[in-house]
Amino acid sequence: MSRFSLSRRVVTGSALALAVGLSAAPPAAQAAGAYPDKPLRFIVPYAPGGPLDTTSRLLAQKVSAELGQPIVVENRAGAGGDIGADLIAKAKPDGYTLGMGAVAINAINPWLYSKLPFNPDKDFAPVIIVASVPNVLEVNLAFAQKNNIKTVHDLIAYAKAHPGKLNFGSGGNGSAGHLAGALLNLRAGIKTEHIPYQGAAPAQLALLSGQSDFMFDNLASSAGLIKDGKVLALAVTTTKRSSLLPDLPTMEQAGVKNFDLGTWFGIITTGGTPQAIVNKLNKAYSDALRQPDVRKLLLSMGSEIEPMSAAQFTEFVKREKAKYKEIVKVSGAHVN
Repeated sequence: MSRFSLSRRVVTGSALALAVGLSAAPPAAQAAGAYPDKPLRFIVPYAPGGPLDTTSRLLAQKVSAELGQPIVVENRAGAGGDIGADLIAKAKPDGYTLGMGAVAINAINPWLYSKLPFNPDKDFAPVIIVASVPNVLEVNLAFAQKNNIKTVHDLIAYAKAHPGKLNFGSGGNGSAGHLAGALLNLRAGIKTEHIPYQGAAPAQLALLSGQSDFMFDNLASSAGLIKDGKVLALAVTTTKRSSLLPDLPTMEQAGVKNFDLGTWFGIITTGGTPQAIVNKLNKAYSDALRQPDVRKLLLSMGSEIEPMSAAQFTEFVKREKAKYKEIVKVSGAHVN
């Protein structure tokens, strides 16, 4: 046998071994190795300009640089986030369509809407939580001063002395503010009337003008009003105090037991996406969330979230969905 023939046989055998090795590798691992090799699409299921949209765009810049591919951010608002969420749910499960999930989409809407165009348990793959922001119990300043209301206890005492006379505004039927108000009625044993508005901004204006007596508002959007002394903040709705407003007690510390509601949002992709790709996205977003300018933005909203693994975020979403089943039922909120 010539030296040339022997050389060819050795090279051919090595190539065959390499080919066998590649074919033996799990398809998901192969996909993650090549991923991403084209631009990604990121769906924000809410209108431009809000905290969720701003965070999505900043994170897209960071993750795009790490993955080496552009991330095109699109706003697809409507139906409490379900229009944009449906685009994520119906996409090809290859990791090229991502979006911002949220407490409404993943935990509240499944109980609020009689029919959804997607199955939130099967059609989404949670990637990583981004932020969890407290809601704040706020009272109209003139109303509080007139009735000497300075604490949550004072507000509850007034409500008990004047059943059915207090009202609270929210961003709409089934919104986080609505559910928080319903939970206060339940836990404190009081009766207050709900006034739904077309969004958080009109609800804020109603509170400032005295059309409503109190509301539960997201800390990210109400921090300025609180610091400027335009509303009276009484407590945060989460189990831990906010570093942004450390003097505010939690609802439990203020005497309302078993009260834990927060507005959270996080990255999701299409259900069925290979786990190796989900894990790669989790790492990229986890790295981005640790960058100083991102942390500064999240802290300005009152969030102090530490990144989770994809598995941890998945379990978190399951717990939140189970929790809101009771709260939605108690609120009586329902959307056909």
